[in-house]
Amino acid sequence: MDKQQEGIILEVIGKMAKVKASRHSDCENCGSCPGNTAIVVEALNSVEAKPGQRVAIEIREVNMLKAAFIVYMAPLLAAFAGALAGNYAVSYIGIDSLLTSIAGGVGFFTLAVWYVKHFDHMARTDERMRPVIVAILSKNI
Repeated sequence: MDKQQEGIILEVIGKMAKVKASRHSDCENCGSCPGNTAIVVEALNSVEAKPGQRVAIEIREVNMLKAAFIVYMAPLLAAFAGALAGNYAVSYIGIDSLLTSIAGGVGFFTLAVWYVKHFDHMARTDERMRPVIVAILSKNI
């Protein structure tokens, strides 16, 4: 299922548009972003909307879930896996298991954070991950 959100076009740059939209309930429940209740989203302007028009934007829910998993769960799981790998490596290295667990956890966590940054860059350039303007709801306001 895809989520639709209403917003107003602020600016059009090529085939992209900056849309000012109110946060949906998922964003309001999170509360990690400071500021007011509006956000600016870059969306594909498939309907050739103009600045000032009210539009409907659509965000694929699969993309939202995938991004949330990668951002929040991947570093946590990587740190856990690194700690287990460090503990397993004790028999080969011969030093304190606590130190190897900590080193493994920190190392895997660092790799996961690097991957999150890479995923963010990849998601910004992949048009399938971007929100899309699907309809013009009203002419200029």
